Amino acid sequence: MTAIAINTRSASGPLCEADHLAYARRMSVEPDDSALMLRYRDGDTAAFETIYLRHKDPLYRYLMRLSLHRDTADDLFQEAWGKIINSRHSYRPTAKFSTFLFRVAHNCFIDYIRKNKRHTAETSIDPDLYADPADEPDTVTEIHLARRRLDACLSQIPPEQRDAFLLHEEAGLSIDEIALVTGVNRETAKSRLRYAAAKLKVALIQPNVADKSCRS
Repeated sequence: MTAIAINTRSASGPLCEADHLAYARRMSVEPDDSALMLRYRDGDTAAFETIYLRHKDPLYRYLMRLSLHRDTADDLFQEAWGKIINSRHSYRPTAKFSTFLFRVAHNCFIDYIRKNKRHTAETSIDPDLYADPADEPDTVTEIHLARRRLDACLSQIPPEQRDAFLLHEEAGLSIDEIALVTGVNRETAKSRLRYAAAKLKVALIQPNVADKSCRS
C-alpha cells in the first residue's frame, strides 16, 4: 500500500509548512473469519484454507475430548467441515464464525449419539498429541500426566458439563455463546461450566479423589 497524501493548503494559506501531509503505511490486518467466509462464499478457496488452518486444531481437540473416541472424532471432524463447505452459499455473519462452527460440530455429535445409542467412550486420547516439541523432557512428562488426569475425569463427568467445559476451553466461547451452541439458557450453560470446572480442578489437584468427585 502506498503512502496517502492530502493537500493541506486552503484559500487563506497553508495549514502546515509542507504542501502535503503524508500518512504512514497502515499495518496489514488479518481479515476476520466472517470476512473470509464471505470471500469463500464468493469463490475464494484460499479464504477457506485460512479459516481451516485457524480452527482445525481446537475443533479436533473439542471433538476428541467430547466423544473420547478417536475414530468418532475423525468422522465428526470431517462431517462438520463438510457441512461448513456445503452451507457456504447461504452463510450469513449473524454470529462469530467460531460460534457457528462449533454449533455445527456440536449438532453433529448430538446426531451421532442419537443414531448410535450404544456409543461408549473410549479414552484412547494421546495426551502428547499436541505437546510442544520444544518443551524440556521433564515438562513434557508433567504435561503428559496432567492431561491424562484431565482426560480421565472428562470421561467421567456428565456429557453436558463436558461439552460446556470444552466449548469454553477449546473453542474460547463465552457463556452466552455456549448457551447458543448447546441450545440452553444462559443460567444452565453457566451452571454446567461451573460444575465441570470445579470437578476438574479437584481432579488436577487431588488425583486420588478425582474419580469419586467427577462421578458425583
